[in-house]
Amino acid sequence: MQTQRNLLGPEPVRLPVDPVEAELAAGADPRDLARRNPSSLLAWAVLAEQALDAGDDVSGYAFARTGYHRGLDLLRRNGWKGAGAIPWSHQPNRGFLRALSALGQAAAQFDEADEVQRVRAFLLDADPDLPSELLP
Repeated sequence: MQTQRNLLGPEPVRLPVDPVEAELAAGADPRDLARRNPSSLLAWAVLAEQALDAGDDVSGYAFARTGYHRGLDLLRRNGWKGAGAIPWSHQPNRGFLRALSALGQAAAQFDEADEVQRVRAFLLDADPDLPSELLP
């Protein structure tokens, strides 16, 4: 018996709702949220963005890398096999995509051109329709 191969590629990954999304929207401190919920990709992404906006590139890079690595773990637990769509249109995916974007922006501040290109390619592979302001 022959099996049919799926020529369309893997299904898009849809991460579960981030545990701190509502608290962040209500104005909670992302440092407190990351401390209480270290698995929150959105908390790490917001911390990275805030640090980069304040000119603290080293902290921004560290926060972004934390969100990125925790995000890879969460993606894998949700069926991602190292390739495939991670759509921006699915709200819970945005924490990972924002952390990845911040990682690329921080890498650009360090003149890490290779890492910037890897991050940019990853973001575009994840969702070609990603808002352009997220691309490093």
